[in-house]
Amino acid sequence: QVQLVESGGGLVQAGGSLRLSCAASGLTFTTYTMCWFRQAPGKEHEFIATINWDGGTTDYSDAVKGRFTISRDNAKNTVYLQMSSLKPEDTAIYSCAARRGIIRRTSREYSYWGQGTQVTVSS
Repeated sequence: QVQLVESGGGLVQAGGSLRLSCAASGLTFTTYTMCWFRQAPGKEHEFIATINWDGGTTDYSDAVKGRFTISRDNAKNTVYLQMSSLKPEDTAIYSCAARRGIIRRTSREYSYWGQGTQVTVSS
């Protein structure tokens, strides 16, 4: 079955950096658009960044544009989220998701989800 497994979360001070990874299995990775969402306590899933199958097209939320970079390594079936200049408001559970087709920002458009990894940014 399809599995998405995130890693790389943790506690970091404001201004610091983290790199999240999402390893995919059970699917033909090169046919899937990948996306990162985050969810803070009591809030809905928030779109962060998405990347198409070959990495040629990306899209970012205004909240993270210029600070976060999404990338993928199709040889490793892995998508990454490089986060820099982190702020306390970036604190959330970060999840990766997969869908077939073009990039989308809406969580309901994504078929498969990982369990998430916690990112906590201290002030």
